Amino acid sequence: MTGPLVVVGDTLLDRDVVGRVERLSPDAPVPVVDDPTTSSRPGGAGLAALLARRDGRDVVLVTALAPDAGGAELRALLEAEDIEVVDLGLGGSTPEKVRVRADGRSLLRLDTGGRGGHVGALSVPAREAIDAAGALLVADYGRGVAAALRELPRVPTVWDPHPRGGDPLPGATLATPNAAEADHFAGTAAVGLAGRTAQARLLRRRWQSGAVALTIGSRGALLVSDDDAAPLVAPAPSVPCFDPCGAGDRFASAAAGLLSDGALPSEAVTGAVASASAFVAAGGASSIPAGSTTCFAVGPAEPAEDVVRRMRDSGRTVVATGGCFDLLHAGHVSVLQAARSLGDCLVVLLNSDASVRRLKGPNRPLVPQHDRSAVLTALGCVDAVQIFDEDTPVAALERLRPDIWAKGGDYALADLPESEVLACHGGQTVVLPYLTGRSTSAIVKEAARHAD
Repeated sequence: MTGPLVVVGDTLLDRDVVGRVERLSPDAPVPVVDDPTTSSRPGGAGLAALLARRDGRDVVLVTALAPDAGGAELRALLEAEDIEVVDLGLGGSTPEKVRVRADGRSLLRLDTGGRGGHVGALSVPAREAIDAAGALLVADYGRGVAAALRELPRVPTVWDPHPRGGDPLPGATLATPNAAEADHFAGTAAVGLAGRTAQARLLRRRWQSGAVALTIGSRGALLVSDDDAAPLVAPAPSVPCFDPCGAGDRFASAAAGLLSDGALPSEAVTGAVASASAFVAAGGASSIPAGSTTCFAVGPAEPAEDVVRRMRDSGRTVVATGGCFDLLHAGHVSVLQAARSLGDCLVVLLNSDASVRRLKGPNRPLVPQHDRSAVLTALGCVDAVQIFDEDTPVAALERLRPDIWAKGGDYALADLPESEVLACHGGQTVVLPYLTGRSTSAIVKEAARHAD
């Protein structure tokens, strides 16, 4: 793009109060949060601008800040990220959202300020910034900034609507309501994929948008750009989700950035789904306190080491299992699902092709290692796969140090060399029941018999 990405919308001040919860209050059945610490960050359009900036883009934020301590703090947070702020002025106090959190989850949210605050008119500096934009993102939070717009520039534009705001202006390249917002603007709830498709088409015509990407949570997004063409469904990868806060801003800012790079709407939506999924997997908005440099760019599947580190940092239980998984069958799936139920994430240690040949003979594996890895990764119960070359996963376990090692089959712990590794760092080895009569070798023999 030739100009910066300009974000127009309402900015909030988000605060996280994070502590430990180990007991209930003696005077009420509520948790006691011990040793809380507070961190602050921009929310709303400010978060969208921050995420776009951390993608490496030049960003201008047209917003409205109150003349109070909260407004001054927001300006400082934004300018520390090298985001140019064009302030329309906000009458009243800064809207703040305070979330009390423990163990990676929110316990309570307190909303203050921002009620009835008057937003100033679109100023000359604001109009000049919008006219110079290479791409535009309207992050409407229904507090008046988006309503100051009267027309859209002829650049790639993403409009992220809000039930308290108005309809997107005609001419947006892409509108990005979530399911609840789509129900609100359509005036009726949609059911099923066909219902969502009809709803997205209705909104596209009403808003005169080039396309509508209706985000449907963990299922990804549905894109409609033509009434006669089949919708595009961009599925989301299966990732752990402890807090989806900010996922919509990550989706919209990623889509706007990709459109500004020349991507088609279908490419932008697919990339935005991947980016939002990575954002949620990393912990959502709470993972980006002021001063950090976390980036959630679109990339390959998260490495096993990163999954384990993230889980361990948040005090969660890591489960690992391993095997060849050649010709995945019901017995494999049963063990994988049982293993995942023991903790908060499951890492599969997968024998490499060379390792399988040494263990099973020169005619195995039937399926190469990267294809086997891709199939395992697609399972909802698997969070990461790591391929190893040795005959046993002992070296991989020494590096990853999971809390639980789960093995399917009829084993005694003394028969598993992995048990000693787990015991060295306080982990636990368990054996899971295996479905009788299911094995890759049996499938191969049966196939050979029918071939003869």
